[in-house]
Amino acid sequence: MTAAAQRRPVDRKRGSGQQVRAPEPRYLIVGQVIGVHGLRGELTVDILTDDPHRFRLLDRVYIGRDDEEPLPRRLEGYRLHKGRALLKLEGFNDRTTAMALRGYLIQIPIEAALPLEEGEYYEHQIVGLAVWTVGGVHLGQVAEILHTGANDVYLIRSFAPDAHEILLPAIRDVVREVDLESGRLIVEVPEGLL
Repeated sequence: MTAAAQRRPVDRKRGSGQQVRAPEPRYLIVGQVIGVHGLRGELTVDILTDDPHRFRLLDRVYIGRDDEEPLPRRLEGYRLHKGRALLKLEGFNDRTTAMALRGYLIQIPIEAALPLEEGEYYEHQIVGLAVWTVGGVHLGQVAEILHTGANDVYLIRSFAPDAHEILLPAIRDVVREVDLESGRLIVEVPEGLL
């Protein structure tokens, strides 16, 4: 799964069983500027995509803060350095100018997303799915995806009067089916978790 989609707030007032799906995002986040490298305006970027070589396929990226409409910039260069990407964007030719982008998100249009293998999903496709057990019990909705060292964990939020949260590991033994068409995630809850 790629860590690329912006998250939208979940509406807790919809009630049990109601599906609250955020619209498909217009852009996917592929990196975040954390600093500048050298004197010529190269940006040091934390890579937020599963494929770090993704940048070599791009000639344009969109930059902006999380709460802003991103602006297009031509990508003049890219290279990997110590687990990060170094990007050279048009119009940012010195350290001072480039430093103004610290904290900005590097994004691509959803249409430029790489195709996924069977059984892989973008985060925006999973967040908001209704979660049901294989036995037909409605647990709530995927509210967030937590990235841990071993595997992703789905935060399931119940909307019942006794609202609670469940953390489910996103592994094959637990996640039995992802049905995007019906908006459901079918899970086998490990014994003792509920």
